[in-house]
Amino acid sequence: MNTGVKITAFAAALAATFGTAYGVGKGIGPVEEPKKTEHGDHATADPAPGDERAPGGHAGHGEGAGHGEGAGAGAGANLPGGLQISQGGYTLALETPVTPAGKSVLKFSVKDAQGRKVTAFSTEHGKELHFIVASRDLGTFRHLHPVRAADGTWTTPVDLPAAGGYKVFADFRPAAPGAQGVTLGADLAVPGAYAPKPLPAAVPTSTVDGYQVRLGGTLDPGKAGELRLTVTKGGKPVTDLQPYLGAYGHLVALRDGDLAYLHVHPNEGAAGPDISFTATAPSAGTYRLFLDFQHEGKVRTASFTVTAGGSGAPAVSQPPVTGDAVHDAGGHAHG
Repeated sequence: MNTGVKITAFAAALAATFGTAYGVGKGIGPVEEPKKTEHGDHATADPAPGDERAPGGHAGHGEGAGHGEGAGAGAGANLPGGLQISQGGYTLALETPVTPAGKSVLKFSVKDAQGRKVTAFSTEHGKELHFIVASRDLGTFRHLHPVRAADGTWTTPVDLPAAGGYKVFADFRPAAPGAQGVTLGADLAVPGAYAPKPLPAAVPTSTVDGYQVRLGGTLDPGKAGELRLTVTKGGKPVTDLQPYLGAYGHLVALRDGDLAYLHVHPNEGAAGPDISFTATAPSAGTYRLFLDFQHEGKVRTASFTVTAGGSGAPAVSQPPVTGDAVHDAGGHAHG
C-alpha cells in the first residue's frame, strides 16, 4: 500500500479481523530457488535455564500444548491455536491493548472461568508461559519471556518498530489437575501511520547474522509432514548448537490471514546442523515460519514463507526483509 493509513485503536481493531479461510488441498514438496539475504539487528540472549536438556527441536510449547487441542469442550476446541481469546475456561486479558511504537511495556493476565487471575502454571520448556507478538502482515515477530507477579499479572518489555495491527499469543498449561495446553490470542493496536508490507515470496534459504538456514521437507494440509532446517555458517555445518528453552531449536508457525498457530511437534536430534519438526497444516494456504536457534550464546531467528497445498506453488521461503522479523532481545529476560 503506497498511501499511509492513520490507525486509531478502533481502526486497528477492525483491521485485525480474521482473514479468509483456506480450503483443504494436497500438500506439495519443496523447490530449490536462489538464496536471498535477510538483514537485521540480532541481540544477545542469555542461555535458558535447563540448557542441558536438549532432546531436539521445539515447536509450540509442548507435545499437545499450545495448539488448541483438547483444551476444553465447546465449538472452539478443534480450532487451530491462537484464534480465540477464550478457550477451555481460560481467557487472555490484555491490559494494554494499545501501545505506542518503539519501546513499551505490555501487561496481561490469564483468567479462569470465574474471572480470577490464574497464578499456578505448569513449567514447560523452562517457562510457565510463552508469549509471542506478531504483526498482522507477519513482517514483525517477537518471542518474549514475561514475568509474573504474585497476583497473576504478567509484564514484559517490547519494542515494536511501526504502527499497525498486531496479535499477541499466550501459550501455557494451567497447573490445575487434568488441564491441557492452551494457546490464546488477542489483538494489539499501535496507533500511527500504517503501511503494511506484502508477504515475502517463498525461497528455501534464510540468511541471518552470517548464518544460513535451509528449509526442506513438506508442509501438508491435514496430514503430518517433516520440516528439516539445516544451519550452516561460512559454508560449514554448525554442529554445536546450544539449547534454547530446553531444545536445539524452537519453531513458531503462523497462517497468513488469521495468524492461526500450526500443529507442530519437535523430533529427536543432535546439536545440529539439522533440526527437525513434524508439522500439520490445518488447511491449504500460506504460512510464516520463525525458527529460533542459539549459537555462541546468542539467539537468532530465521524466517520463511511456506505454501501448503495448491498446484505448482513453492513450499518454502525467506524474506529479503528489513530486520523487523527478528528475535527481540528485550523480551528475553529470564525471570
